[in-house]
Amino acid sequence: MAIRQMIFAMMGGAMLGLGACSNPDDPILMHAASENRGPDEFSIVPTRPLQMPSSLTELPPPNPGGVNRVDPQPRADIAVAMGGSAAAATAPGAVDGGIVNHVSRFGRDAGIRDQLAVEDLEHRRRNRGRVLERLFSVNVYHNAYQFMWLDKYAELERWRRAGVRTPSAPPPAN
Repeated sequence: MAIRQMIFAMMGGAMLGLGACSNPDDPILMHAASENRGPDEFSIVPTRPLQMPSSLTELPPPNPGGVNRVDPQPRADIAVAMGGSAAAATAPGAVDGGIVNHVSRFGRDAGIRDQLAVEDLEHRRRNRGRVLERLFSVNVYHNAYQFMWLDKYAELERWRRAGVRTPSAPPPAN
C-alpha cells in the first residue's frame, strides 16, 4: 500500500513540476495555433496580367513605394463588384466620416484598443485552464470566454418580442 501512495505522490510531484515550467507572463489559450512559420497560403494573391499601353507616353509617372497598377486591390475590387466606387474603398475615412461621428457623439476613448489588450491579457492570465489542460496543451480559449458568449437565438427572439423587424434573420418558427 505504501508503494502505491509513493507512486501517486511522485506522479503528482511530476505534474506540478511540469506545470511550473510554463511562463505565467505569457498565457497561451489557443494551443491549436500552428507553430509553423511558413508562408500563409491564404495571403498569396496573384497579380493582374501586365498590360502594354498603345503608346508609352500614356504611362503614369514613376511612383516609388506607391501602388502598382497590376497589384491586387481586394477592397476596391469588392467595392466595384458590389456596385460601389473603387475610390471609396481605398479612402474609407472620407466616406465613413458620418458613421464615425454618429457613433462617437457621446465621446470615445482613443486608447480603447490598448486598454482592451491589457484587460484581455489579464483575463487570460487568470483563466489559463486547469493543471491537466495546461499539461496536455488542451485548448481552453473557448472555456475562458464562454461566460461572455451571446446566445444569438435568444437575442433574436428578444428583439422580435420588442417588435423590431429582423429581415436578415430566418423567419420565425410557427
